[in-house]
Amino acid sequence: MTKLNDLIQHARQIVFMTGAGVSTASGIPDYRSKNGLYSHGQTPEYLLSHDCLVNEPEVYYDFVIHNLFYPDAQPNIIHQKMAALTREGRATIITQNIDGLHAQADPAPDSLIEFHGNLYNIVCQKCGQKVDWHEYLKDMHHRNCGGILRSQIVLYGEGIDQQKLEHSIQAIQAADLIVVVGTSFVVYPFAGLLQYRRLDAQIAAVNKEPIQVPPQTTMIVNDAVQEFAQVKV
Repeated sequence: MTKLNDLIQHARQIVFMTGAGVSTASGIPDYRSKNGLYSHGQTPEYLLSHDCLVNEPEVYYDFVIHNLFYPDAQPNIIHQKMAALTREGRATIITQNIDGLHAQADPAPDSLIEFHGNLYNIVCQKCGQKVDWHEYLKDMHHRNCGGILRSQIVLYGEGIDQQKLEHSIQAIQAADLIVVVGTSFVVYPFAGLLQYRRLDAQIAAVNKEPIQVPPQTTMIVNDAVQEFAQVKV
């Protein structure tokens, strides 16, 4: 029995906090890793910013559709095990990921918080109408009104949805186990959510490299796919 499995089996209420490393096994690059987007000499902080969307919408659109969309990607065993635990009523997932894979794994209703939004939820900025993402990949303009379409994701320079923030804090406060998976844990306010944990809550972190977490954290330096393959659900 692995340490992670042992912690999960003994927990009553779990919060999984997930990042890009959860989706790499599904073929989506971790854009902060050595081989990810952030290593290619570009500045995604600008290309994925509100300023870029407003001032250079064509540049923003080109970067997003060529670097972020992986429509053929499927949930892997990490997404599946986490979703199964939500269906048991024992877990909530708070994810930084915008790839929609946690949602595809069929978690229980209201158990998934897509903290930074979902790439595949498209809205027209002019008329407010929701548009199918297939249309967005063909054209950045809304065919009905000509407005510029965008994914409902949080860009640099934009704030987190207040309702999602409150929902996340409530989940953290209720948890007796918090498991941080596949994230460098440097993006705020996501990383700051841990400050709302209970004093008796246990924390575990699963990542290929050690990350900055509270000193009492159980740090599991391993491939998350291997760890979650051994989690009994």
